[in-house]
Amino acid sequence: MSLADGPAIETEGLTKRYGETTAVSSLTMTVERGTVYGFLGPNGAGKTTTMKMLTTLTAPTDGSARVAGHPIAERESVTTHIGYLPEEPPIYEELTGREQLEYAAGLRDLPETAASERIESLLERFDLLADASKRIEEYSKGMRQKVGVIQAVLHEPDVAFLDEPTSGLDPRAARTMRDTIAELADREMTIFLSTHILPVVDELADEIGVLHDGTLVAEGDPERLKSRAETGGPRSLEDAFLELTREHGDDGLATEGTAE
Repeated sequence: MSLADGPAIETEGLTKRYGETTAVSSLTMTVERGTVYGFLGPNGAGKTTTMKMLTTLTAPTDGSARVAGHPIAERESVTTHIGYLPEEPPIYEELTGREQLEYAAGLRDLPETAASERIESLLERFDLLADASKRIEEYSKGMRQKVGVIQAVLHEPDVAFLDEPTSGLDPRAARTMRDTIAELADREMTIFLSTHILPVVDELADEIGVLHDGTLVAEGDPERLKSRAETGGPRSLEDAFLELTREHGDDGLATEGTAE
C-alpha cells in the first residue's frame, strides 16, 4: 500500500442534492489511516450516497473530498487505492467463484502468482475452497457476500469501503468477517464500515460517525458515544444510537436494505 501522507479520508462541506432533495448536507469529517470508521444512520440517512461520492461513483453537488491522498475528482487515482463492497456485490453469476476473483485480480493488474496465492488464501479463510469451482448462480447470499468482500480487498487497497459486509452471513462466517476486518486494520488498511449491526461497530470501530437526514449529528469513539446515553443500566451503542436519532426525529435503528 502506498497511501500519501495525511488522513485516509477528508471531506469538507461534501454535499449531494437530487433536485429539491438534499441527500448529504455539508459533510465535514476526517478518517485517520489504519482505523476502522463506523458509519451509522437510519435508512435514508445518506450513508450509501456518501460512500458513492467517496468511491467516485457519483459526483458531489458541492464541497470536496480526498481519499487516499487524492481528490475524488481524480477518479483513476482514487480507484487505484480503494476497494469497495456495495450492498449488492458486483459479481457475474455465470462465473465460478474462483473465476470471479481471477477476473477481479486481472482488473487490478495483480501479478498472476501473487493473485493466485491471495485468492487461495482468502477462499480458505472464508470457507469457500470447496465451492470455488461452482458457478456463482448456485451460491447462497452469504457465499456471494464472501466473494464480494474478497474481491474488495484482494489488491490490498489503502482504503476499503464496506457496505453491510456481514449481510447474509451465518454466525461463524460473520465472526470470520469481523476477524478479517480487524486484521486488515492492523495491517494499516483503513476500513470505512457501514452496517446496521451495532455490536459489530462497537467491537471494531476506532471512531464512529452518525448520519441523520444527510447531516453528521455525532462523531467520536464508541465509549464517548455510549457515555451520551441516558439509561439506568449499562450503556450500549444501541442506547446512544437510539437517543441520537430520536433527538433528530427518528425512532429506529437502520435495518437491512439501506436506502440512499
